Amino acid sequence: MFGPAGLADYHVHTRRCGHATGNMAEYVANARIKGLREIGFADHIPQYFLPETARDSSLAMREGELDAYVGEVLALGAGYKDVTVKLGIEADYAPGHEGALKAVLDRYPFDYVLGSVHYINGWGFDNPAHVDGYAGKEIDALYGVYFGLIQRMAATGLFDVVAHPDLLKKFGYRPKCDVMPLYESAVRSIAAAGMAVEINTAGLRQPAREIYPAPAFLAMCFECGVPVVLGSDAHRPDDVGRDFEAAAALLRRVGYRETAVFEKRRRSSAPLP
Repeated sequence: MFGPAGLADYHVHTRRCGHATGNMAEYVANARIKGLREIGFADHIPQYFLPETARDSSLAMREGELDAYVGEVLALGAGYKDVTVKLGIEADYAPGHEGALKAVLDRYPFDYVLGSVHYINGWGFDNPAHVDGYAGKEIDALYGVYFGLIQRMAATGLFDVVAHPDLLKKFGYRPKCDVMPLYESAVRSIAAAGMAVEINTAGLRQPAREIYPAPAFLAMCFECGVPVVLGSDAHRPDDVGRDFEAAAALLRRVGYRETAVFEKRRRSSAPLP
């Protein structure tokens, strides 16, 4: 069985997002204990796409915290020789706000940008506080809308990695329709955009009980030459590198023998241990 040693965890949050615990040094300490090669902080970008009165500090950084977040990650990166600390950010795709997002991203020296879809028509479908929003909705139609947003996100050229590509399954709501055409359209858009996809182990800790994305989606990514990164979606220090054994085994079953790594928005490859 594979372990996390030698791998990179590119999806780690901080307490600045309002729903994570621990300080950054504790996350790095756990990465070192587990033998990770790299740890990438990718906290939630401020909710620039919402009116100020609607922004929720329990879901993302406040705008005034972004400078401090970037400064702290960069300072941490200078303090270790046995693990590389990367500066990432998780940014929501919000149709109509692409220009505002680009202006934010261009101000900072990010190594990579995770692109996420967390909202469908203003509904935070992955938020436990809003899970009752599924009541009365047609799940097949939701999947069509969700993967349509993934395609539109890829087409913007603003992001490097698609985070948790099938997040809509988080609470166990599965479509009855054939999802393969949805997967194919999304993967082809991701490949055309030159993006990577994240293998996110947090799905194993949710009602979905499955890594994001599903094996069939990941197999399509491999066939289309889409590179992959690993992410634990850690919201507490102990979750860094969590379930990477299962993620590495899945990647190898599909056919992957390397993962993507980023520096200053430039992608290269590293062998899968």
